[in-house]
Amino acid sequence: MEKEKHSIEQLTACLKLVADPTRFLLLKLVDQKTYCVCELVEMLHISQPAVSQHLRKLKDFDLLIEEKREQWRYFSLNRNARYYSIIRELLDHSDDQDARYLQALEKEGLARC
Repeated sequence: MEKEKHSIEQLTACLKLVADPTRFLLLKLVDQKTYCVCELVEMLHISQPAVSQHLRKLKDFDLLIEEKREQWRYFSLNRNARYYSIIRELLDHSDDQDARYLQALEKEGLARC
């Protein structure tokens, strides 16, 4: 199967988006499971508006799937996204230290809605 080709402008836009450490960490987290915004706020120790802004940028680029359950919004990685193969490659080449730390926080009960 031939990989989809992207223009230089498209690729640089994608890379700029995920170059932000917080957004990249969000991608690592939602690659493993679906998270509620409130869980991400607790785990990242940043404000809800800041988390929502990062999530919106990733969603606008079609990298995230948003699901609304009652008043809560949950996010997961969009494996059908146009740039998924690029994101997958980056995630596969990244260290898991930050994601492991945040998952440890979750297990301690610090990441709950």
